[in-house]
Amino acid sequence: MKRSRSVLLATVTAVAAAGTATWFAGDASAAAACASAWSSTAVYVKDNSASQNGHNYTAKWWTQNESPATHSGQWDVWIDNGTCGGTTPTSSPTSSPTSSPTSSPTSSPTTSPTTQPTGTGSLPAHFLTGYWQNFVNGATPLKLAAVPSTYDLIAVSFADATSTPGAVSFTLDPGLSSAVGGYTDAQFKADIATMHSRGKKVIISVGGEKGSVSVSSDAAATAFANSVYSLIQTYGFDGVDIDLENGLNPTYMASALRSLRSKAGANLIITMAPQTIDMQSTGSSYFALALAIKDILTVVHTQYYNSGAMLGCDQMNAYSQGSENFLTALACIQTQNGLRPDQVALGLPASTSAAGGGYVAPSVVNAALDCLARGTNCGSFKPPATYPGIRGAMTWSINWDVTNGNNWANTIDPHLATLP
Repeated sequence: MKRSRSVLLATVTAVAAAGTATWFAGDASAAAACASAWSSTAVYVKDNSASQNGHNYTAKWWTQNESPATHSGQWDVWIDNGTCGGTTPTSSPTSSPTSSPTSSPTSSPTTSPTTQPTGTGSLPAHFLTGYWQNFVNGATPLKLAAVPSTYDLIAVSFADATSTPGAVSFTLDPGLSSAVGGYTDAQFKADIATMHSRGKKVIISVGGEKGSVSVSSDAAATAFANSVYSLIQTYGFDGVDIDLENGLNPTYMASALRSLRSKAGANLIITMAPQTIDMQSTGSSYFALALAIKDILTVVHTQYYNSGAMLGCDQMNAYSQGSENFLTALACIQTQNGLRPDQVALGLPASTSAAGGGYVAPSVVNAALDCLARGTNCGSFKPPATYPGIRGAMTWSINWDVTNGNNWANTIDPHLATLP
């Protein structure tokens, strides 16, 4: 997220050079009868079986168009049950839902997936996220309790680095306090409790454009986990958002987040807000982190702005920011390379004042969500599959949305309820 309006310009050449990683399923020793052949258009839920390339697989959660051969492993959707023999029927899953679609689901699960993985924090199947600004920069200053009810998840920006490597702290900005007529720690804590009473979740975002948090050692990982957990205990935050725009170490940050999760429990919300270029390749540090913590990760709301042109999941064309094609072609990079659809959301600026570039009208965000979830309302690019579980949308920022008459949230929030 941006505290100012500086623009990151990333080139297609840099993206292409990043490359992509390949995943392989291991071999098992015992052969068994092959289950029904895996189908890219079928929906599989927990404990459904399928076979591919002479192996049997079992689904851990809801999935569609995630090949077992390339999406099996400790943190991925399919369990490789080893080699199989005999014929492989071409029918749908062996124990499929009552209405098992043959193309885009016509009757999708009301939550995505059917058996929701841990780390969801009791959030809706599709939800709206917004960043609340703990500083003044021209957008409407707000107390937390004044956040519109259209937002389901509020990310408080930002926790900042301390003199201890990895550790973070949070202090209400004096400028904000003055702008809203006074705001104390006690009032802020009470406002978090108020948001909870409204069924909302509040998380602390770490970093931002000017953030200098660095977790690059075991000691720093421990300091990060301990300090964030202290903030959770002090203020009542429901989780943490990783918004480190100056680089991160996926190994140590994964260690820190797992340690935090062990302290805070299974309802801990963990979100990430990478810049567009950070999610172009599974070899990038942000994408590597997302895959490393996939079992406890809630959602990645990539910042689809301030980024210039980028390659899409077709790896053939560059798409310009500020268009529906940009959103759909880049979002499917994540769904095609290891993340579940319910771990992917679209991040956009709330107005032209909120970012240096990449703003699209909220109606375009709705069209992109339709394209990803149903295969309808697409631009010239159509994703290789539909993703009914696509999680929703995020904006920088709630304050800029309020400044713009709440147009962003008022347009997108009701549309989320129409998604499968």
